[in-house]
Amino acid sequence: MISIIVSTYNRPDALRLVLLALAEQDAKDFEVIVADDGSADETKQVIESVAAKVTYNIRHIWHQHNDFRAAMIRNKSVATAQGDYLIFLDGDSVPRTSFVRQHQYLAESNCFVVGNRVLLSADFTNDVLLKHLPLQRWSTWHWFKNFCCGNINRFLPILFLGNFYLRHLRFLRHTKWQGAKTCNLGMWKKDFFAVNGFDENYSGWGYEDSDLVIRLIRNKVLRKDGHFAVPIFHLWHPANSRNREQVNYQKLKEIESSDRIKAVHGVDKYLTKI
Repeated sequence: MISIIVSTYNRPDALRLVLLALAEQDAKDFEVIVADDGSADETKQVIESVAAKVTYNIRHIWHQHNDFRAAMIRNKSVATAQGDYLIFLDGDSVPRTSFVRQHQYLAESNCFVVGNRVLLSADFTNDVLLKHLPLQRWSTWHWFKNFCCGNINRFLPILFLGNFYLRHLRFLRHTKWQGAKTCNLGMWKKDFFAVNGFDENYSGWGYEDSDLVIRLIRNKVLRKDGHFAVPIFHLWHPANSRNREQVNYQKLKEIESSDRIKAVHGVDKYLTKI
């Protein structure tokens, strides 16, 4: 079984679209854990409303908001996961109906899978949210028209080129951490536990996902690109505060120059409480 960790913070309208898109997946053996970094009650209400309509299991893991603590809430969520395989997905990123099935196909021992994303414009995002547009069902031709209208930033990632033909190309960047983001990332839970998950020393925006990927690669879990198979459609939002970016970047440089594999403050402390 797959556990999908959906990160969110006070974006219930977008989260609703994501959860409903997951209800239309053409693969069914998965659970969803909403990793909530301290949202108000409206997010809880959306989760409860959707949970009453869908067939997959939803759990809501919440902690009080105290700055941006994505690393911590994701660790707490993974600690409750029932699946053997994890997919990290942002709560403002809508997956296609084939998203879970393609991640299942790409999953491989000693690998993590890096997906990509297509960015929606601000006006188009407002239209999507207002009209509840089912992005997960749209055809390639429909997306091409929106690209021509300037509603999305890229069209090529939407194309599906067939996994067989891209088999060897998927490993061209097998030791590269750059560009791997937890808005669309798959890995085996045992590999996540082996590096002690996310490092909770990162707070505020930035680089906690890069830190995780660096330690995975150091532990001989290699990057496998999921391009042209598992795109997500990222809804526009104002840029997050980056007041701690330099502090977090310094932490990243420190882990790069070390040989450390395990997070010092990671997921293990939550496992002992289960």
